[in-house]
Amino acid sequence: MAAAEPERALRARARELDDLLARLDRDEQSIRTDRADATADDEHDPEGSTLSGEWQRIEALRGAARGERADVDAALQRVADGTYGVCASCGRPIPAARLEARPMASLCVACAGRV
Repeated sequence: MAAAEPERALRARARELDDLLARLDRDEQSIRTDRADATADDEHDPEGSTLSGEWQRIEALRGAARGERADVDAALQRVADGTYGVCASCGRPIPAARLEARPMASLCVACAGRV
């Protein structure tokens, strides 16, 4: 993998995650609007999913996206530091196949298996 490829892939993933987080913010705002227009008891609505259920779904997705975004930022920092592709635990090179599959990986497979 050429030196610019990991950074390009990481920046692309960062943009995707930023777009996802923005969409989730819009979805949450829509739920807030719906909640303002709804009755106080949405748990017994026979029409399907509840507003609170949707809210929980959005929060779970947001948490996962923020976590992955932090991993991407950390990987970009490793690119800048010149330590990208080096296992943070054992110091050995992380195989290219692992970095292609998971560009934000900070551990080789062996060390990741011990975590």
